[in-house]
This record gives sequence, structure tokens and C-alpha cells, in this order.
Amino acid sequence: MQSRLDLNLLVALDALLEEGSVTGAAERLHLSGPAMSRTLGRIRKALGDPVLVRSGRGMVPTPRALAIRAEVHELVQRAHMLFSEDDAFSPSMLEGTFTLQAEEGTASVLSGPLLERMARDAPGVTLRFLGEGPRDTHLLRRASIDLEIGVITDAAPDTRLEPLLEDRFSSVVRPGHPLAGREVTLDAWCATTQLTNTRRGRLAGPIDELLAGMGRSRRVAGTVPTVAAALLVVRETDLMGFAAERLHRPLVERLGLVWVPIPFPMPPLNLSLAWHARYDADPAHAWLRRCVRETVADVTGMREPQARR
Repeated sequence: MQSRLDLNLLVALDALLEEGSVTGAAERLHLSGPAMSRTLGRIRKALGDPVLVRSGRGMVPTPRALAIRAEVHELVQRAHMLFSEDDAFSPSMLEGTFTLQAEEGTASVLSGPLLERMARDAPGVTLRFLGEGPRDTHLLRRASIDLEIGVITDAAPDTRLEPLLEDRFSSVVRPGHPLAGREVTLDAWCATTQLTNTRRGRLAGPIDELLAGMGRSRRVAGTVPTVAAALLVVRETDLMGFAAERLHRPLVERLGLVWVPIPFPMPPLNLSLAWHARYDADPAHAWLRRCVRETVADVTGMREPQARR
């Protein structure tokens, strides 16, 4: 980074790269559109790079901008920590955006309570929720996201991992389904046509391996990418789907679906919280992690929900 790029320009560059637009960055930094455009011009001159270029109706970062995005974000975060080191941390003074990645069903359950908490305790904070892609892309390392929430089995060495919840999958059906309200045998369960959910589109998984060990198999009609999509299909068909008993219970109940216990032992489902090591000592990030931890505890009944204020 050249010496001509002062801290104010770094803050502006961080906002531009995160928002991907002059208008969004201006709103985030409480500047006018023309002022933000002039700032982008200064950044382009200092870097010798366009930084953001027009693509259709939006703007996209240049390869140089993509290469320095994580470094810029980290420098800005460290500067904020340095200049606020002697001050007591207060969520109400936070300004900016946090990006969280989670499976759609998990986001459906957690986003409402988290957004309400931000509005109450940190009105200057915006939350951006991203779904899981078909492949792991190490967005934490690239500083594209702040937190990942999910079943994380291949964390990078520079990723911090914190257990959030031990859960278990159960099957679900629509009200009036032949299995609803019944004590289900293994034969009846295996004979029911099922819908799985997997972000990678796999038609077989751990359940099939368990069944194969018992000399059994099941009929899978198809697969969809997310729990939420599967539950919407299940509500309108005779297909049997799957959801986590504690984490997805609010979603299952909201859709009026019926739980059908799986008639053989299932391994636990371990939900974790992950972040990059660069944010270990960042008070704002530590506060966000606590918010997620407490929200998971609230919605899964691990503690009594906090009264709204």
C-alpha cells in the first residue's frame, strides 16, 4: 500500500470493496454520492488501478482490488482497535456490516432474532447473510465473511472453531401423511419415498451407509440444496424430509409439519461457529460471536429467551 493512501482513504476503500458500489459505500460512511465519487478518484490515483469498474448496472472489483481486499479490511479493523483501545466497547457505537454464512434453514431460524438484536443494541450495524455454496471456498480466509455457522469438518489451520450445539436429524412429514402420528417401524420408514437436502447434490449419504450396514436401503425421490426448500416441498407432497430436531424446530413448527422419529440410532449433528484468527482480539467481532452463541441458545431452548426491551 503506497504512503499516499492515508487512513481515511483506507476506510473508504474498505467500504467500496465491501459494498461494491459508490452509493452503498457513501451511505455506509454517511457521505454524499459526489463526495464518495471524488474519494474513489483519489484512491484510483493513489493505487494506479480503477479498483471498481462498471459491469452492466453494477460495479465489480478489479483483480488488484480482489487481491488487496482482505489486507485492507484487516488494516482498517486494526486501526479501529488501536484508536479505541482506551475506550470501553459499546455496541451502540458500532457502524458497518457483518457478513455471516449459514445453510438457508439455519439462517431462516437465526436471522430474525439476530436482526432484532442488532436493531435494539447496535442500530448502526447491518447483517448480510450468505447461503452455503456447493463447494467450500474458504471465504473466512479471504475476509469475504466474518462468521460461518454450520457443520464444519475441514477448517483451515488459521480458522478458529467453537462448538455451538449438538443436535440430531429427524424425519418430518406433512399433517395427514400415512406416517404422521404413528409409531413407525423400520420397514414402514424405509418404504416411504424420501427427499434429501444437500448443497452438493448427493443422492446418498451417512443414512444410506447406516442402512447398508443393516442390510437395508431406502427410496430417495430426489434432493434439493437446503433444509428450508426440502420442508416446503414436504408440506405439499407425501415425501418425507429431514430437519435438525433442535435447530430447525421453529421452522418445522412454523410450517405445521409433523416429526417422525428415525427408527434406528443416528450420529449427532455438531453445529459450530467459525472465524478467522485475525479477529480473535477484535471486541466488535467477539461481541458478534456472543450474539450468535446466545441466539442459538435461545432458539434451541438451551436457555430462556431474553425478554424484548
